[in-house]
Amino acid sequence: IDKTEDKSLEERGRIMISLKYSSQKAGLLIGIVRCAHLAAMDANGFSDPYVKTVSLKELRKKLNLRQNKGTVRPSHRDEFFYEIKHCDLTKKTLEVTVWDYDIGKSNDFIGGVTLGINAKGERLKHWFDCLKNKDKKIERWHTLTNELPGSVLSD
Repeated sequence: IDKTEDKSLEERGRIMISLKYSSQKAGLLIGIVRCAHLAAMDANGFSDPYVKTVSLKELRKKLNLRQNKGTVRPSHRDEFFYEIKHCDLTKKTLEVTVWDYDIGKSNDFIGGVTLGINAKGERLKHWFDCLKNKDKKIERWHTLTNELPGSVLSD
């Protein structure tokens, strides 16, 4: 596994994600634990962050989380379940995006992260650890970048 991350992308904060494949329920449990050091998007030096998208690419199921006002360190503790065969996860990509809520204008993209077979470094290792360790919750911090995952815009 290549341990290096792509340094050409701007770092926009960090997000802790938990992954667990449940063999009993035959699906993937995705947890958004918390964010830290998010890029400030508002003039007051804070943001009103929320996780807009948690999607397994090709499944086109998007999930929205609640907004956290005036912070750069929101705590979410939201979990989502995707019913999917374990062997099918090897072909899927998980995309998570974080946004700043703005009243009266379009929301600002703070950052995103993609995990899965085409990821690199710790993002790929987290995905493989989840696949190797059924029924065990694996939590990891990931760096958010300014790259907007592709499937977020289509739908």
